[in-house]
Amino acid sequence: MEINLKGRTAVITGGSRGLGEAMAKALADAGAEIALVARDRARLEQVRDEIAAKGAVADVFVADVTREDDVARVAEEIKTRFGNPQILINNAGINIRKNLVDYTLEEFRSVLDASLISTFLMCRALVPGMKGTGYGRILNMTSIMSHISLPGRTAYSSAKAALLGLTRALSLELATEGITVNGISPGPIGTDMNLAVMNNPEQYAQFMANVPVARWGKVEEIGALACYLCSEAAGFITGTDILIDGGWTAR
Repeated sequence: MEINLKGRTAVITGGSRGLGEAMAKALADAGAEIALVARDRARLEQVRDEIAAKGAVADVFVADVTREDDVARVAEEIKTRFGNPQILINNAGINIRKNLVDYTLEEFRSVLDASLISTFLMCRALVPGMKGTGYGRILNMTSIMSHISLPGRTAYSSAKAALLGLTRALSLELATEGITVNGISPGPIGTDMNLAVMNNPEQYAQFMANVPVARWGKVEEIGALACYLCSEAAGFITGTDILIDGGWTAR
């Protein structure tokens, strides 16, 4: 099935690297115009240029999406450039791996803010422009850590489990608008966020023991799933979470 997103604008937070970059490129290949949002201008511009080199349209919007004033500003900048976007992918997030008793309050809050508060702020800013159009797609990057967990992941699991709850509730609020809201829960994917695990032989072996397909996921596989969920064909899928984890949570 060929997915056609021409005429759609997609906003992708955390779009400067990793899964955000992969989803941006996949949606651009399907015809969407891309608004890349992150704090790192240089990396955003690199991704934009790579998208543009293939004949697609993308632009850069520098913001800290955990800040209410930054989100309000960047939302207006995106609307000025593209009009009201129809697709929002909330991909921004950080992970600090520690035992609970070792976190500072600032560290713990920063993990929640990056995944949960940023999603609340971006949805609040952009959902009104989707209403009344009969189409909208919101994807929240939830993680398998919203379903299961590991030691040292109390902050990350808390943030992602809360994000899954937000996804379900918001999908019900928007169901009659033709706006779908879904989560994508990746398992181990080869991104910068996972370099610490990938470069640690003991932790790497532990992860592989949990993945029945016996390999790490590819960022392109996340991009392909995002494209489908943003397409017209996925209009009956909402309020759910798609696990893309090589079978980890099926065990």
